[in-house]
Amino acid sequence: MNFARVKWACRRGMLELDVLFQLFVDKYYQDLSDTDKACFVRLLECEDPQLFAWFMGHEKCPDPLLADMVAKVRGRAAP
Repeated sequence: MNFARVKWACRRGMLELDVLFQLFVDKYYQDLSDTDKACFVRLLECEDPQLFAWFMGHEKCPDPLLADMVAKVRGRAAP
């Protein structure tokens, strides 16, 4: 997925996710490995309520690769 489409996909229905994803994409996405970029795109395909639960720590992501990406985004883009 090209960068413009990734930025567009970061536009979510929840402001908290919008802020988190936009900060991460603007500062760190271009420096990710191709594998991590693909994982981030997979993360963006998840539903907002599920993402919110993972990012707020209410639930643990069952997919280890996605869980690692959640941790990367939280660690780098927390406002």
